[in-house]
Amino acid sequence: MSQPETRPARLSAHRQENGVLLVALAGDWLDRKSLPDISAAEKELAAGGVSAVEIEAKDLGRWDSALMVRILAINELCAQAKIEFHTQTLPGGLAKLIALSQAVPEKTDAARKEVTPSWLDRVGESGLAAWTGGTAMLSFLGESVVSVVKLVRGRAQFRWRDMVEVIQACGPEALGIVALINFLIGLILAFVGATELARFGASIYTADLVAVATVREMGCIMTGIILCGRTGAAFAAQLGTMKVNQEIEAFQTFGISSFEFLVLPRMLALVLMMPLLCIFADLIAIAGGFLVSTLMLDVAPRVYLDRTVESINLAGFLLGIFKGSFFGVIIALTGCLRGMQCGTNAAAVGLATTSAVVTGITWIIASDGIFAVITSALQI
Repeated sequence: MSQPETRPARLSAHRQENGVLLVALAGDWLDRKSLPDISAAEKELAAGGVSAVEIEAKDLGRWDSALMVRILAINELCAQAKIEFHTQTLPGGLAKLIALSQAVPEKTDAARKEVTPSWLDRVGESGLAAWTGGTAMLSFLGESVVSVVKLVRGRAQFRWRDMVEVIQACGPEALGIVALINFLIGLILAFVGATELARFGASIYTADLVAVATVREMGCIMTGIILCGRTGAAFAAQLGTMKVNQEIEAFQTFGISSFEFLVLPRMLALVLMMPLLCIFADLIAIAGGFLVSTLMLDVAPRVYLDRTVESINLAGFLLGIFKGSFFGVIIALTGCLRGMQCGTNAAAVGLATTSAVVTGITWIIASDGIFAVITSALQI
């Protein structure tokens, strides 16, 4: 069949005596043809004095969505000028489409408005979050204690091979970074101490400063922070990935305690390794101070070692070792807790890892401050 001849589309606008603007449409309005714009109607509307707009379509031929776009544009101009727009003379199908497009008006408040909560709301939300986090941590700690009691009684679902692997990861494999950081800490303490003590002619006491600060505070704190960023983050990432893959739910399905099987080996490994790493960190930091004192302050090596031995007492040494073990418990609990609390979306593992590191370091510093107050009160 031959295609019907296409008539050129035309649009004209002329104003009647009663102030009604008559927009005449003629020809075939098809998208594939070059169609006239609505400039003629725009000029008449801009001139003013128009009371209403009517569409005359008696000579209109075939049409598609291109005509609909033009009519809606004229309708928009009428709405802006607050002029009536009559569509009674349009073809039935076109009139229905125009009515359908205007059936649901655009909501002026469709965009979501951000409501700023009051300070009371923020305080309440912060308090509720702190309470929820505290109860979750206490519950996690209680379940961990129960798991330890079961282990002592020989009733825990525990594999020693897993603990050996964790010991390898958080012990020997961490020696390098622990040595580097604590060696630099020893150098810094020696430099700062020597600079201040030299004013009083007491540079020899640099050895005392480095030894006491390292054994009581810096050795265990720096080792705890290093392992929190290294091992605690690894614990959170491992358990978080297992949570995403639903492996922890699989343990529960088979009746295996996730605390005894996953948390307990990691906690015991850190409790055992942290004291040894603290002793290693103390020796390395003292070696850093020894290097500065002997090479830059002209302190005799034997004198430096004698001052170091005299300044360290058993109570201070045991205090540093105990704090190291305590920090190990904090690192293991925060890392495993955040891993167990991990969500199941793509960003959940990263958020759990970050939260584990931040929480662990915060608790390490806070608990060390508590230890400082207690030891000062007890004169240890």
